[in-house]
Amino acid sequence: MTRGAGYNRGFAGDGLVDSLLSWLIWLPVAGGAGVLALGARGVCPYRLKALAGGVALAAFLLSLPLFFRFDGAAVGMQFVEDAPWIDRFGIRYALGADGFSVLMILLNTFTTLLVVAACWEVIQTRVAGYLAAFLIMSGLTNGVFAATDAVLFYVFWEATLIPLFIVIGVWGGERRVYAAVKFFLYTLTGSLLMLVALLYLYREAGSFSLAAFYDLPLTMGAQTAVFFAFLAAFAVKVPMTPVHTWLPDAHVEAPTGGSIVLAAVMLKLGAYGLLRLSLPIAPDASVEYAWLMIALSLVAIIYIGFVALAQEDIKKLIAYSSVAHMGFVTLGFFLFEPWGIVGGAFQMLSHGFVSGALFFCVGVVYDRMHTRKISDYGGVANTMPKYAALFMLFAMANAGLPGTSGFVGEAMVIFAAANVNIWLALAAATTLITGAAYTLYMYKRVMFGEAASDAVRGLKDINRRELAIMLAFAALVLFAGLWPLPFTDIMQPAAENLLAHVEKGKL
Repeated sequence: MTRGAGYNRGFAGDGLVDSLLSWLIWLPVAGGAGVLALGARGVCPYRLKALAGGVALAAFLLSLPLFFRFDGAAVGMQFVEDAPWIDRFGIRYALGADGFSVLMILLNTFTTLLVVAACWEVIQTRVAGYLAAFLIMSGLTNGVFAATDAVLFYVFWEATLIPLFIVIGVWGGERRVYAAVKFFLYTLTGSLLMLVALLYLYREAGSFSLAAFYDLPLTMGAQTAVFFAFLAAFAVKVPMTPVHTWLPDAHVEAPTGGSIVLAAVMLKLGAYGLLRLSLPIAPDASVEYAWLMIALSLVAIIYIGFVALAQEDIKKLIAYSSVAHMGFVTLGFFLFEPWGIVGGAFQMLSHGFVSGALFFCVGVVYDRMHTRKISDYGGVANTMPKYAALFMLFAMANAGLPGTSGFVGEAMVIFAAANVNIWLALAAATTLITGAAYTLYMYKRVMFGEAASDAVRGLKDINRRELAIMLAFAALVLFAGLWPLPFTDIMQPAAENLLAHVEKGKL
């Protein structure tokens, strides 16, 4: 197939590695179930953590062939699997990966490995349930990124809510039940509208294959209805304004591992849904309502940036910064420029590294101090110099410093915006000011000056486990910032193919 000749028509695979995607889905799920079973039989928590770490490491190693054996010059799905599931309704167990999927799966498996390592000395109660939740969530999330059947996509999409709901509700803070229920209701309500849209598309196409949905001739009215039904689900998950209010509550109450996965992986599901469903299924409506998506994205970038600047809770500040940075993702997608699509997708990857690292950094001092208030800190750099140095790197990446991954995606989206309208680019570029303001202001107050209490003066620097986790995040932040080509080259064909499909339209 030549590049741009239809959007992933047929999902033709290359047969490189049979059943690799299934392994990436079901190995973590089976591993989580095994951890639960052993925990119920009274197995030592450290053995459970070792088993969970082994499963997470195996899943991460299995995801590497997706990256290294992916044919970056090919258009369409690779590593394809297709088997009957519910024949009566034409529902199939269909999996595949393109340039967008591969990087998201790699991000997910990498994050899960570090989350399991992060809990090693922290989680001491209900250890089996905690570890199992993250392993099962990792496998189900891989299913979302790999599914090429609409029902399979929806099942995995909804199933990912359950483990995270449990993590927040059981291991979270004082208001954990409120935060967990709010998170669940927001995301479930939007997802029900997506289900209605998928059923309508099935009635029109006679199949649940996403490829059939892409080729379906829809009127502008039908596309508009489908577009906004999908938007109801994906905007909540990104999250876009004004449906972002569940995120700060969820982050504040979630344990460190829950915050890392929520920011690094779960927010990407909404943006991925825009790429996989909204844009290719309703291309004309996507173009028609691009102004709305751009406006909402700019509100997130500009207004939420100022909201972050006013926060006194470290976790809330980083949570609001996530909303602002994800605004760049949606802005890039709806510019309909090659650099915008690739830049938005790269921002998804970079935000996973940077936000995951920042929430881990907050977790390190929270485990020692049991407070998230910025005013309770001060002078931390005097007692934790290694921690302060690595935290500085992640803060700079969050502010978009050149040489870090945080700069690349934002710069590509700003350049794409300049091709559309210079004033649009200038508005988006304000994040370089607000991002630096709220990030560095927070860092200054936490790290420098006089210690706020004896507890701060008695802090111990990071141990070897914490250092290893922070160095792993730092390596990817710097690698992606200094040499982004391995990532952008994989995404480029998928982005060009998607744009060709959108430009062709259905009307």
